[in-house]
Amino acid sequence: MNDINLTLVLISAALLGCGVYLLLERSLSRVLVGLVMMGNGVSLAFLVAGGPAGSAPIVGAESSDAAEMSDPLPQAMVLTAIVITLATTAFVLAMAYRSWQLNQHDDVQDDVEDAAIRRLAATDVTSEAYDAASDEDTDVSDDPRECDDTPGASGSVTYGTALDAVPGTEPRP
Repeated sequence: MNDINLTLVLISAALLGCGVYLLLERSLSRVLVGLVMMGNGVSLAFLVAGGPAGSAPIVGAESSDAAEMSDPLPQAMVLTAIVITLATTAFVLAMAYRSWQLNQHDDVQDDVEDAAIRRLAATDVTSEAYDAASDEDTDVSDDPRECDDTPGASGSVTYGTALDAVPGTEPRP
């Protein structure tokens, strides 16, 4: 690996690292810049992974040596990454614009329900609907051969359908 490729790899890693850092921020404008930086870092990484530049991969070209031709796949992947980055950027830009219209800022708010659950979990408070007395430690095995002492295990239980409870849907003789 020569110095140019090493430099490009380091630049790609720096772009990806800064992009991830900005992506984890709460401001949508920083998230947008982080997405663009990550997209550029991925594109640069694909181009570096493609190897050194060579002649155009055209069938029937004068150069018949395949080692001199460049691989077209990384370039196609970069074009795909550019399109994906453009679509993602447009989506985040639309979200940031809508957030600015509604709240006059682009910070992502905490969800009220998540904050309440996090606060209750920190104080170890259970839900009001939870009944600790009904949570008995039953010793029921998953093996059907060991269920002979449980009620209904002898095979006398019949399971019906939802129509069994509806009047007028009894089976005809």
